Amino acid sequence: MKSTLKVIFVIIGTLIGAGFASGREIYLFFGKYGENGKIGIILTGIITGVIIYKVLEITKTYEINNYNKLLERVNWKHSKLNKYINLIVNSFLLISFYIMIAGFSAYILQTYNTPIYISSIIFVIICYIIFKKSIQGVIKANEILVPILIILIAYLGIKNIPYSFNSNSISTLGENTSAWIIGSILYASYNSILLIPVLTGLKNYLDSKKQIIKISIISSSIIIVLALFIYSLLLRGEFFISELEMPLIEITMQFGRIFKYIYGFVIIASIFTSAISAGYSFLGNVSKNKKNYEVILLIICITGVVISNIGFSKLVEILYPLFGILGLIQVWMLLKVKN
Repeated sequence: MKSTLKVIFVIIGTLIGAGFASGREIYLFFGKYGENGKIGIILTGIITGVIIYKVLEITKTYEINNYNKLLERVNWKHSKLNKYINLIVNSFLLISFYIMIAGFSAYILQTYNTPIYISSIIFVIICYIIFKKSIQGVIKANEILVPILIILIAYLGIKNIPYSFNSNSISTLGENTSAWIIGSILYASYNSILLIPVLTGLKNYLDSKKQIIKISIISSSIIIVLALFIYSLLLRGEFFISELEMPLIEITMQFGRIFKYIYGFVIIASIFTSAISAGYSFLGNVSKNKKNYEVILLIICITGVVISNIGFSKLVEILYPLFGILGLIQVWMLLKVKN
């Protein structure tokens, strides 16, 4: 049971990044489609659960312990295509790491008016320390932060239930169009680009097919519930959320000023869990040895400080949908594998 929880915490920590916890992703992929967005969240959760199950099953069955070996197994006839896919995935992992740095800096700037370069330097120093400890550092960080994340988001979501059922507040964030299906698939797809490389490093924590099924169901269910909670919270700020980098920071203040700081912890914790998952996966995929690992680690931390000045919401809105489209190739290859 302990190993099962460790895997679940790593999965949730990977999926709940700055974009998710801030409400930015939920608004972008689901909020625009009104009530259909809620159905989209459920669809995304189901797709994500299937992806988790498929990857863990392949990983366990074929004793796979890194992303390159997974690609060789699922697409063994097309080695050249694997190289391009690997390049795309590694690019996304690195960009995701950069986006988390930008997200942390955006939160600190919005809340404390602290210069971006100062907050980004603090962030990368902490990440550097965790990365030095490899996968154990990633798992330990998730074990500590993810349970707190789940509890805080669930608490605010439950606290918001009376508002959600108020007849005057059940309005839509956008239009009810069939495009919500596309949004749901793209969201699951781009999340898979970050999630799959992380899953390939968890083979040693898997014991049986029954455990893998349990992990998949619990992980996807938690994501669905938390996303629905965040969606309901966004209804409180439907007239201004498009103007803010991190809308839920302002929305949670409606419960009382103290909640701004409580949710601020949620934002910071989610940023760290997602950043360390993305950064660790990138380092694991591109590093050839320990010395090479440390050199690349130093480079991505330094460049992350520079790139964080681009802006969080711009990076999310431009890059995430694009990588969602590219991720469909990877998902298709996984689903067609027969064990």
